[in-house]
Amino acid sequence: MNAKETYDVIVIGGGASGMMCAGVAAAKGARVLLLEKNRELGRKLAITGGKRCNITNNEPDVRKFLSHFPQAGKFLFSPFSKFSSRETFSFFEKRGLPLVTQARKRVFPKSERASDVVAVLEKDLRKNDVKILTGTEACALKVDGDTVTGVTTHQSETFNARYIVVATGGVAAPETGSTGDGFRMLRSIGHTVAEASPNIVPLKTDAQWVHRLTGTTCSHVEVRFSQGGKVRLKKKGKILFTHFGISGPLILNSSFEVRELLAHGAVHASINLFPDLNEAELDALLVQTFDAHKNKKLRNVLPELLPKSVALAVIYLTNPSLGELSVHSILKENRRKLAKTMRTLGFPITGTMGFEKAVIADGGVALEEIDFTTMTSRLFPNLYILGDMLHVNRPSGGFSLQLCWTTAWVAAQDIIEKLK
Repeated sequence: MNAKETYDVIVIGGGASGMMCAGVAAAKGARVLLLEKNRELGRKLAITGGKRCNITNNEPDVRKFLSHFPQAGKFLFSPFSKFSSRETFSFFEKRGLPLVTQARKRVFPKSERASDVVAVLEKDLRKNDVKILTGTEACALKVDGDTVTGVTTHQSETFNARYIVVATGGVAAPETGSTGDGFRMLRSIGHTVAEASPNIVPLKTDAQWVHRLTGTTCSHVEVRFSQGGKVRLKKKGKILFTHFGISGPLILNSSFEVRELLAHGAVHASINLFPDLNEAELDALLVQTFDAHKNKKLRNVLPELLPKSVALAVIYLTNPSLGELSVHSILKENRRKLAKTMRTLGFPITGTMGFEKAVIADGGVALEEIDFTTMTSRLFPNLYILGDMLHVNRPSGGFSLQLCWTTAWVAAQDIIEKLK
């Protein structure tokens, strides 16, 4: 069928930025149509942060917040100065969703349920009479000169509006419906869209000893990434060993830089399990531990200092025969070799995991083609492009969702002003 009604706003995408933009605009009287390809709204949002939803990062200083967006910070200052993490707290708490700040300034709903975030946004949509069409996939933008006049769907329906918002998300977690639809539509009308790559993504290795540690976490380590014999990147934090390689916050937030290194050659990773101790201090710790367990075998003593599976890997990589020795009989030379292994657990990085494992993907519309004071396209002044549609690299920790909230709010405010 052909829809005859002309809306004030059509929002394509019922995710974080799409729902927020639609709700805020409708609250001020805009007639809004929201198109979502899935049968339910907020499908990706409902699984983000391990279904806990890291809603933002509690850094109220805008310049400090944007230091985590090294390539895009200069573009983002205008929108973030209008709606930052402080405003995100206010927005959700006013709607009955209390937030809490946890480690590394990460902010979650107090309930730790991502579904509660989706429910708040969906309640706003229904309260403000947003017309919601789920199971409706947009496939093309209608253009007349420098104006986008409407949206065509795969069901051969055409919807018209004064303002069009594209908020279909990137290509991470494609099982949630994020398959690059918005990128294809925007390319077709002349926008420059950078190819997407998995970002905030685990790293792969073919080292079997790493695979055998699957499920083991080390809370405070330093990982060094080297290329050509030189350390190119080093970071401290938490890692998780997996059946394909390594993951965890430290790894996810290093993956973009590691991927850049991999484009220029082989990369080697080295884990220091005791980053706060120098070589002599670590040796002294081993001496102290061995003295306390003189008659026990090494394989039963080293787990006093490390997760058991990691301790056994350290013994294996140093000298497997040491595991059966009583610690009082271990020579100084072998003790120091153990300490060295604990400071330099090495393995090759063979690549990154794909989009299905990525927290986000980069790629998206070239930032030079966006007016960030309004979030409008510089090619089509009535077209708004939000959140993951933008070619912005960012770390985990609440930064990606804050980009969604900020761009959605700024776009909604501009629409409201223009409708006046």
